[in-house]
Amino acid sequence: MRFAIHYNILLVALTGLLSASLATAADKAVKAPAFEVDPYWPQPLPNHWVLGSAIGVGVDSRDHVYVIHRRNSFNERTEIGAATDPKTSECCIPAPNILEFDPDGNLVNSWGGPGEGYDWPSSNHGLTLDPMDNIWIGGNGAKDSHILKFSRDGKFLQQIGIPGQEKDSNSTEHFGRVAKISFDAANSEAYVADGYSNKRVAVLDMNSGEFKRYWGAYGNKPDDTNLGRYNPEEPLAQQFRNPVHCAEPSHDGLVYVCDRANDRIQVFRTDGTFVTEKIIAPLTLGDGSVWDIAFSKDKNQTYMYVADGKNMKVYIMDRQSLEVLTSFGDGGRQPGQFFAVHSIATDSKGNIYTTETYEGKRVQKFKYKGIRKVKAENQGTPWGSKLN
Repeated sequence: MRFAIHYNILLVALTGLLSASLATAADKAVKAPAFEVDPYWPQPLPNHWVLGSAIGVGVDSRDHVYVIHRRNSFNERTEIGAATDPKTSECCIPAPNILEFDPDGNLVNSWGGPGEGYDWPSSNHGLTLDPMDNIWIGGNGAKDSHILKFSRDGKFLQQIGIPGQEKDSNSTEHFGRVAKISFDAANSEAYVADGYSNKRVAVLDMNSGEFKRYWGAYGNKPDDTNLGRYNPEEPLAQQFRNPVHCAEPSHDGLVYVCDRANDRIQVFRTDGTFVTEKIIAPLTLGDGSVWDIAFSKDKNQTYMYVADGKNMKVYIMDRQSLEVLTSFGDGGRQPGQFFAVHSIATDSKGNIYTTETYEGKRVQKFKYKGIRKVKAENQGTPWGSKLN
């Protein structure tokens, strides 16, 4: 009898310890933002319009989404029969370069292309909005060595640099095929991922466009020597490879740089002092793995979203530790899948927007579903039924 009592007491104690251990383990489980593709966003375009290679996306203070694409990236025979001379079909026609959507996905404005007083890039690239909701674009065509700035409704405001200049990563007069521009509102500075010819981050005064400083990989002085193709078995390159595809300043004084072809994110202080780096999918060759970066919208920017156009996914990372928590997406053309996911942005509600280049040619919205326990390293296509 006494043995049975002691046994029951021991069993209750062990059960309590096991429950406490499981609860502790559950509390320590990896958690991350969850997303679900919205297959109904955006609404269909009017006028038989279609998107070409979509190489930039940005969100303004009203949560309006702006997409930039290339009107010269179509197969005339198969895609734009209504735009040929003579017409070969009723559809389709290249949409204007820049499209503006409201939060519900309705097209509310469109503009872009050559105009009076500025040089439209031969291959427009990237689109971001500054704190005043002005739109900045670069270009990665052979002669695109300048930046353009417009109001959000398309009024030309400023051109910085002169097209047709030779690459020179130490120039303070022009650029070298700019990939993207990002902004530090607190210090009124623009960070230029410069880019497809040059190999640096350049910092400008956001209002005047004046050069302030620049740097290369590890904070080194930029060197335009051709490094050849990336080889994961070789020592880490001491310079950026082309393209330097993004340079994103955070609220806490750090700058996250997409060294795309080197498969890495390099982190700097705003003065160009190197802090650390993170290698992402190091066996990725060709186009590389680190294409674009966006931050979560909480005050601390806890999470970082990294577009990987070569491996067709988006990584969800802890921004400070640079740990990859999970990823979503897969190669394909169905909603929630990717073909060359190129650019990424977030709105005030935490939703993610992506664009796809090459044959992808679209924009997608991924609805923020809150913080959830991570169930898989790679989540695949984020359909709603997979999140339950």
